[in-house]
Amino acid sequence: MGGKIKTSIVVDRDLWEKFKAKIGVERGLRKLSEAIEDIIREDLGDILIASWLEDKLSGRKLPSVVKPIKPKVKTNAGVVLRELRDSRT
Repeated sequence: MGGKIKTSIVVDRDLWEKFKAKIGVERGLRKLSEAIEDIIREDLGDILIASWLEDKLSGRKLPSVVKPIKPKVKTNAGVVLRELRDSRT
C-alpha cells in the first residue's frame, strides 16, 4: 500500500461516539485510524486478494474451469467424521 492521507468524513454523531468508545476500550483511543483502516481492508478483502494474486501470477491466468478429481483412496466421510467426533469425548 501507499503512504497515508488525511481525510474528512461526515458520520452520525451517536454512531461515532459509540465507535470511539468501543475502540477506546479494545485498542486505546490512539488506534482509531488503525481501526478504520482494518474495517476498510475487511470490506475490500476480495479486491486486495485479487490484486495480490495478479502480482503473484505475473501475467499467467487462472484456469477458468475446475475439474473434480476422484480420491485415490476409497473412504467414507461419515465414518471418518464419526471417529473424529468420538475422539473428542
